[in-house]
Amino acid sequence: MQSNEYIILGAGESGVGAAILAQKQGLPVFVSDSGQIKPQYKEELEQYHIPYEEGGHSTSRILSAREIIKSPGIPDSAPLIRQLTAQGTSIISEIEFAYRYAEDSVMIAITGSNGKTTTTNWLYHTLHNAGLDVSMAGNVGTSLARQVALEPHAYYVIELSSFQLDHMYQFRAHIAILLNITPDHLDRYDHQMELYARAKMRITQNQQPSDYFISWIEDEWTQRLLQEPGMGAGRRLFFTTESSSSDAVVASSLDGQLRFSLQEPELVMPESSLALSGKHNVQNALAVGCAAQALGVESDVIRASLETFTNVPHRLEYVACIDGVDYINDSKATNINSTWYALESMRTPTILILGGTDKGNDYNDLMSLVREKVVGLIYLTTDSAKLHRSFDTVIPRHEEVTSMRDAIAVARQMAKAGETVLLSPACASFDLFTCYEDRGDQFRAEVLALTQEGKSNQ
Repeated sequence: MQSNEYIILGAGESGVGAAILAQKQGLPVFVSDSGQIKPQYKEELEQYHIPYEEGGHSTSRILSAREIIKSPGIPDSAPLIRQLTAQGTSIISEIEFAYRYAEDSVMIAITGSNGKTTTTNWLYHTLHNAGLDVSMAGNVGTSLARQVALEPHAYYVIELSSFQLDHMYQFRAHIAILLNITPDHLDRYDHQMELYARAKMRITQNQQPSDYFISWIEDEWTQRLLQEPGMGAGRRLFFTTESSSSDAVVASSLDGQLRFSLQEPELVMPESSLALSGKHNVQNALAVGCAAQALGVESDVIRASLETFTNVPHRLEYVACIDGVDYINDSKATNINSTWYALESMRTPTILILGGTDKGNDYNDLMSLVREKVVGLIYLTTDSAKLHRSFDTVIPRHEEVTSMRDAIAVARQMAKAGETVLLSPACASFDLFTCYEDRGDQFRAEVLALTQEGKSNQ
């Protein structure tokens, strides 16, 4: 028998935020987590008198729920999710749930295989500088549901993964940005690139003619799927990093100049003045400027924001220079394409630390850049067989480690003055770390410990 209860699976930031919002709306809610709930979230649930369980699921109670709000980390292949799906229970994401109570806010949704965190933060920086009442949500900042419940805003810049999009149905993005579609998370999509690409395209659903869809015109998967019917009714705006004759192109990077032409007069600025370097950040900047112009932000604000933004941690984050060797933390590179962009931006011989939980990677896509840029490899993982098969004959200098401390010790032995040690794993972090932030934090801490060691020896 179906109950009237809303059950939240997963008691992380999104789950607890959804629970608070449900209670604020007077809905009967119960939180269930198969693992141990972090102390700060448990305290919040108790503070708001929200019932919960941890260390397992009350299956019969969950199966009788009116609706499930699911953590994006729980795969649809999980037995309990399969049971719920088979019996027709509604399963939605926290973003979808929050949207029901925030329809007066402007939703700016950003997805893509690479660059979405940087773009989300950069666009927030721009809109904040423009004086808008704006906040970030999704995979960055606090959950959308928590903010809708406790501190609503007029504008939200929301970073969305394909996992979140899979369980969003009525959510409408007033501005939808799709940066790129390259292989990632294929283990969650039956190793079928098309299924993953279609999940990304869900960001266009429910858009109206007054909305905007912004994407990179050179992205093959996006362009292919846009030809199909039903891919959103929003006005399509494209940015280009090559020469394009499309009338829909409103931003470009050609001959070292960025141009934004959605507003008049056209905004022109040198690519060299961008706060972040690298081809991928040029694309991110084009998306940011495009969206800002669509929202009516003045050109002077856009220019200044593109020039002054500080990058987020774990994304090509400069940590220190030790004995003439630069140490760069790119722990957020959890797929092949992200690591490709990181290597592409290197200007000195590089010691590359890579490895972790493989998501169906094809390392052949990295080979040309590895040959060109990399002088040493460090495999940081519990399962290095695929890495050895892929790279050992290409880069003879390689070592295998299972801790960040050992990785930094080996890197220090390998690297010479004028070279760079780059952590850009191309893999998820879960074999040795709790998350990519933990991996990057450990990298930073070990490197900074070396700088302190050097000072004490002086």
